[in-house]
Amino acid sequence: MRLLLARHGQTDWNIAGRYQGQSDTPLNQTGQEQAKQLAKRLSKETLHAIYASDLARAKDTAQAIANFHQLEIQTDPRWRELSFGEWEGMTYKQMSAHSPALFEEWMRDPAHISTPNGETLQQLAQRVRAAFDEIKNKHEDQTVLVVSHSGALQALLAALLGVELNRYWQFKVAQASLSELNVYADSVILNLLNDVNHFI
Repeated sequence: MRLLLARHGQTDWNIAGRYQGQSDTPLNQTGQEQAKQLAKRLSKETLHAIYASDLARAKDTAQAIANFHQLEIQTDPRWRELSFGEWEGMTYKQMSAHSPALFEEWMRDPAHISTPNGETLQQLAQRVRAAFDEIKNKHEDQTVLVVSHSGALQALLAALLGVELNRYWQFKVAQASLSELNVYADSVILNLLNDVNHFI
């Protein structure tokens, strides 16, 4: 399987440096334009399926791409961003001021420590891996697009490429970027990471 991974376009919370998590923030005007440029890049591809997070910013990015293809988007909440719980909508500074000791622990080991009423990185990795496994079993020898969020895609890449989960942030996944994996029975090859050459 050829797996294309795209992150949603820009939102106002991205600009403000707010942690969005599973809050349903919409694309802003720049994000809509980024989605169109990504869609134009993928317009000549033969896509067999498009999956997306059910949050508007990912779903709308996927819809811009689907408009070039005779495909229905298949939304799946397992492709949502990491839940930051009570810290959603906060900036980095606000989060660290809210609960300094917990923030320090969370920054050191997000794989096992969660934000207040949020989820751990390990829980995120488990759900995106389960969603990936279903796609892999269903789409052998096909090209599939998944439109999701930076944390979800970083966690998936870490899990598939054998990178320690707490180092997931080392995979840069920009807004409306494109990454690509070749998926085999027992291995994957990373062909492309964080490509934004479609932006004018």
